[in-house]
Amino acid sequence: MKKLARTWRRTRRGEKDDKFVLPTSDDVDSRPIDTQEQEEYVRSLEEAHSQQSRQWRIVFVVLLFCYAAFLFYSIIQQFISPWELRYHGYFMEDLKSWMVISAEWIAILACGLSVMGLLDKKNGHRRWFWYSSVAGSALTIFWLYYLLRLPKFRWDAIWLPFGPLCGAGICLYVDHLLEESSEEVKKLRNYMYAYKAR
Repeated sequence: MKKLARTWRRTRRGEKDDKFVLPTSDDVDSRPIDTQEQEEYVRSLEEAHSQQSRQWRIVFVVLLFCYAAFLFYSIIQQFISPWELRYHGYFMEDLKSWMVISAEWIAILACGLSVMGLLDKKNGHRRWFWYSSVAGSALTIFWLYYLLRLPKFRWDAIWLPFGPLCGAGICLYVDHLLEESSEEVKKLRNYMYAYKAR
């Protein structure tokens, strides 16, 4: 392919009308960008990544906060007037009111642990997502056991077992994507310094 390109360039250079000629390395300033330009470009990428990372983390913190606020409302409703909410009423025969309230407090705890993982800037921040996943898994087992005991499976209450677990899983995935893109920016900075060392 390179040989064909060289041959094509040689034949094209002999022609007078070169407005249709593709640029070659002789025609374009092909010098590498200097150190300061490299530094500015990498710094702009780091700043853009930092801003986007902060924005996405805030978006998921707000979503988790809204879900936790809904669970808190659900706890208050169960405490004030037990079994009035439809998704609680399904379990009236099998569960006591304090069990439902406790399960929803654990769901709020799982959301809080995911929020801690999103806001923690240390290297060990992923442990919060795993703690949240453990709490979410316990809730999944608890709610699925009682959902399967119902005479008819209630699909409209499927969020009870899987809500906190999915929240932790999505936050872990988002954190993984943000860390991966951060690693790419760090690699670019390392390549820059590797080039300067030559």
